[in-house]
Amino acid sequence: MKRPLGAQISHMLKDRGIDVIFGIPGVHNQEMYRGIEEAGLTHVLARHEQGAGFMADGYARASGKPGVCYVITGPGVLNALTPIGQAYSDSVPVLMLASCLDEVALEKGQLHQMNDQEGAAACVTDWSATARTADAAYGLIDRALSEFATKRKRPKAIHVPIKLLEAQADAPPMPAPERTCATDATPVIDDIVALLQNAERPLIIAGGGCAGADEALRIVAQAYGAASFSTYAGRGMFAHDDPLHFGSNLSRAGSQAIIGQADVVLAIGTELAEVDIWRPELGHTGTFIRVDIDPEMLTSRPRTDVALCADAGATLFVLADEIQREAVTKWTPTEVVQARAGWRAEIEAERPGLPLIIDCVRAAMPDDVMMYSDMTGFAYAAKDIWPMKRAGHWHHPFGFGTLGYALPASIGGAVARKGLPTVCIIGDYGLQYTIAELGTAVELGLPLVIILWDNGKLGEIEESMISAQIAPNAVIQRNPDFLALAKAYGAHGVQPATLADIAPTLAAAFKANAPTVIRLTPDLIR
Repeated sequence: MKRPLGAQISHMLKDRGIDVIFGIPGVHNQEMYRGIEEAGLTHVLARHEQGAGFMADGYARASGKPGVCYVITGPGVLNALTPIGQAYSDSVPVLMLASCLDEVALEKGQLHQMNDQEGAAACVTDWSATARTADAAYGLIDRALSEFATKRKRPKAIHVPIKLLEAQADAPPMPAPERTCATDATPVIDDIVALLQNAERPLIIAGGGCAGADEALRIVAQAYGAASFSTYAGRGMFAHDDPLHFGSNLSRAGSQAIIGQADVVLAIGTELAEVDIWRPELGHTGTFIRVDIDPEMLTSRPRTDVALCADAGATLFVLADEIQREAVTKWTPTEVVQARAGWRAEIEAERPGLPLIIDCVRAAMPDDVMMYSDMTGFAYAAKDIWPMKRAGHWHHPFGFGTLGYALPASIGGAVARKGLPTVCIIGDYGLQYTIAELGTAVELGLPLVIILWDNGKLGEIEESMISAQIAPNAVIQRNPDFLALAKAYGAHGVQPATLADIAPTLAAAFKANAPTVIRLTPDLIR
């Protein structure tokens, strides 16, 4: 059946398992909206293209499916590139579909014109391509979806000229059979098994790439007698009370020395980025094994002795089947308990009173809650001391580090998990980056819990300036009345007066018929 290409694209996405689109319509991309309702897609109206991109990111992290956003030519694309850059950094499958001008070499002065839209998007995507025919548009969409399933999950951008979106097009091809990532790595697996079985102090460092295989990961660690760390993205992969688990404390003082004691280190499903360790070197002296789906990571720092380019989950299932070890290792629960207690004490000294507030918030959370956090001191401390019961239930803008991420991303997460509790943790400055998306949450009737840490300043920057012996400058801003602003949008706004008020406030917020902004300030601990 012939339809305008914009409508065909919506039908194609629905046929390939896409249910939700995030975006904002405009005159240049309105043809993409022609087929949305007919195809049975749900469209979530963002207040800004940046919000649409973050919502698609949050939806993808919560659902495990690609997040899709529709954006308009020129400024719409540029507005969305910040969240697309975040998705690239954190390996999130986001597909940005954008309209573009038909011709820009000769024609000048057109609405939304820019010199190189495709090239701009290429800076923060796995790839950015312009479809010049309907078949090319279909092929690029299928390529993106296939690569999401078989490669490192990084965002893609597809640009479609306006006249092509308007033109009649044949129906897209039938979906291809699903593909999975497979690697014949038996010789390398044998080497890894031998190293783990013979090690006196094996250590596993697990990242977010192990998602979905946490049970196999725990079996491997326990059977090989390995101690473990998780990256922040890997929190919840190991049980918090595992006697040999050092937690998500890779960046804390002393972790480097502990890693140096290991004679074999297996880093799996993690790129060990700067934001994972916050130091130049990991600290390993023993044999270093690296398993990553991205071949680029196998040749980057740190020094690698055994490299396997493969899916982390598939590798863990194989390792679990090959276990033969009988002798115990030299790690002891006592050294793990002492290290974790020392790190907790460090955090309490660095951020007096804040861990106590965090503990009160954590104690009131449902077991199945999903968290989205922003660049704020509350989240930085929580990521070190908040034990996660489930893997993949705390999402943070790690590598790119975008302020304003948490609110729209949590909206996307709540859309993906209807009826399940979702929480946004955000600072007073970060909230003002994307506060307009509160309107979207109200419009959708989401009982979203927004924990606002309001210390009235850019506290982390102030501390960094002082540490660098720079007189703090431009770190204190005038904030609005956040609770009144929440109510103006149609949300609830509450400020607990004491620590004891936190639990009932949260309980009420989870049952509300609209989002609730819960303002927490340092006065709670004074």
